Amino acid sequence: MSVHSVRRHPAVQVLGRGGMVCYGLVHVLLAVLTAQVVLGDRGERADQKGAVATLAETGLGPVLLWVVAVGLFAFALWQVALAASGYQWVPPGRKRVVRRLGAAGRAITAVAIGVAAVNYATGAGQSGSTEQSQTWTARVLALPFGQVLVGAVALLVIGLGVAVARKGVKKSFEDDLDMSELPVATRTWVERLGRIGWVGKGISYALIGVLVGFAAVNADPRESGGLDKALHTLAAQPYGVFLLAVIALGFLGFGGYCFAAARAHKD
Repeated sequence: MSVHSVRRHPAVQVLGRGGMVCYGLVHVLLAVLTAQVVLGDRGERADQKGAVATLAETGLGPVLLWVVAVGLFAFALWQVALAASGYQWVPPGRKRVVRRLGAAGRAITAVAIGVAAVNYATGAGQSGSTEQSQTWTARVLALPFGQVLVGAVALLVIGLGVAVARKGVKKSFEDDLDMSELPVATRTWVERLGRIGWVGKGISYALIGVLVGFAAVNADPRESGGLDKALHTLAAQPYGVFLLAVIALGFLGFGGYCFAAARAHKD
């Protein structure tokens, strides 16, 4: 069976789109955690794994964790298939390659969050994005030209953030949706949520890149960090609360976009 056939298989479509709902749920929970940072709560870990941990604390925690894990793994499979042979509606060339790379990145992210969900469901726990980022930064800094390598990663992450935000500004995410699949009354809201979501997500990536950049300049892995540290660092800056509110709205918007894309994303 070809990759194209796998991508279009009804079971892959149903499971993958259901998984996109789980992916959206994670971002809605991220919005809640970011809002808690805005309100001054320093106790919650505001990253994707913190969102999974939030599910673990509910009464149906283990059941929800397994549902989310299975959904995210299915979503990852769908994204891998899209990365291999999808986006035929995009003209061949750079744009299609970028779309496929984006799908591959989402597959990796979904697997990482899914593994975290399984670990929480089985009681194994999970280290946060900041701890993992600092560990890997320290390892790279120890290599020859380590500062240069970390600086290159920082620029790459910042560039990714700009590209993601640009997708929201230009509304190019609409190219991947079949709006006729959505109720007429919701289409304007999907456009607005998509713009807010992609821009907010791009800003969060850029913040992580800036932290990695500081670690490269000062050769100090402790200055690196994941989304959790980026948001808490931003909270301590002038006007940081305002930017955090924008990012929280962005995560909420992206979650809403995922719910719509689960139904209307082109094959």
